[in-house]
Amino acid sequence: MTATKRLKLKIALERYDRHFPFFDQTVTPPEGVEFEVYQVGQSVTLRDGTARHKRMLDDKEFDIGEFSMSSYLMARERGMDITGVPIFPRRLFSASQMFVHPDSGIEHPRDLIGKKVALSSFQTTLSLLAKGDLKFEYGVPWEEIKWFVTSKEKVAFEKKRGVSIESLNKKEDLGELLERGDLDALFFPHPPLSVLSGKCKARRLFRDTRAEEMRYLKKNGYFPIMHILAMNNELVKREPWLPKAMMKCYAQAKEIAHSYFEDPGWSQLAWGRHYFEEEQKMAPDLWPIGLKANRANLERFIDYSHDQNLLGKRISVESLFPEQVLDT
Repeated sequence: MTATKRLKLKIALERYDRHFPFFDQTVTPPEGVEFEVYQVGQSVTLRDGTARHKRMLDDKEFDIGEFSMSSYLMARERGMDITGVPIFPRRLFSASQMFVHPDSGIEHPRDLIGKKVALSSFQTTLSLLAKGDLKFEYGVPWEEIKWFVTSKEKVAFEKKRGVSIESLNKKEDLGELLERGDLDALFFPHPPLSVLSGKCKARRLFRDTRAEEMRYLKKNGYFPIMHILAMNNELVKREPWLPKAMMKCYAQAKEIAHSYFEDPGWSQLAWGRHYFEEEQKMAPDLWPIGLKANRANLERFIDYSHDQNLLGKRISVESLFPEQVLDT
């Protein structure tokens, strides 16, 4: 089924390689659809601005947008105006995003008990995953850590009794706070520039991060989801064929992005093609589309979210999506 008349849809995305086909229009939109593609960041400013999640959920500026998985779970449970499609354009392992000072003596997640750890927001998906992994992968109760956040929460929630969450002054540099010992660790999908540039010292908590991530992948069978593609409810109600059509569209974009590596000089990383070949042998598809291939991943996030009081009750995976994509 296709649109009865030509649809012009505003779609807000990050500048990932798998989104290049949308920006350069090499992907074929669903029949009867025209994309107006915006390059919008969430915590960073891109060509068309920042605050993508707020602009999608609260301002309804976009018809379709890349959205926080954690905030989506909360919004869905609360009946807010947003519907997800089982397309997941951003994924990260938490192990790579945990930073400590090189001289801190912190060598294992258990060393974080009683310590001060900074997050973007408590409900940011990386924050949700990292806290959940601490507890269920490493036996470290996240409730026994002092949390400090730099951003306002997208969806309101009541924190768990006894949990410490404080706000940081946005003007203070996180790298400097870590160096002074005012913070013991940073869990961030985008480490501060002072750390990335080397101005302030920091290292990953796991010294052999790649080995830890491979252990996680082999044990759990998936690359953890960070973002979901979302639409506003009215659009899905009006055009019920569109969610499945977008899945086909994303599958095509994924194949196009995959083909970039046919040219060994496509990436400015000198060994990019070598790593690409190595990863294909380890895990041929770390970016599956559809509900079935992502069910265990989604169930884990629901459990983590409920444990952290972000969800008032456990919800089903099926409740996250419109009926027309439940067989995917």
